[in-house]
Amino acid sequence: VQLEESGGALVQPGGSLRLSCAASGTIAKIFLMGWYRQVPGKPREFVASIEDTTIYADSVKGRFTISRDSAENMLYLQMNNLRREDAAVYYCYADRIFTGYELKYDVFGPGTEVTVSS
Repeated sequence: VQLEESGGALVQPGGSLRLSCAASGTIAKIFLMGWYRQVPGKPREFVASIEDTTIYADSVKGRFTISRDSAENMLYLQMNNLRREDAAVYYCYADRIFTGYELKYDVFGPGTEVTVSS
């Protein structure tokens, strides 16, 4: 079971970007999914999560929207009005993935880089 992000790019301040995350492998159910981000020299920080409800970090509320397609095992992050401080490597996350015979915990993808610069 693995997660793989895509969609990272260079974007100007005020621009928009949509990140995607594809889960692959033998998957019966994915529970909570979310996005984290990290810049060099700083700890990884929470961005947003989705299960029965959606939760956002204060820094992205009103600008980012998390969504998922559970049937396709896909996760998305629509990022609008991007700021320079949003630049980071963005990681897809699943707290539990049930393969049908075992649970895998705290699964992260390899990350996709978002650069915000003029």
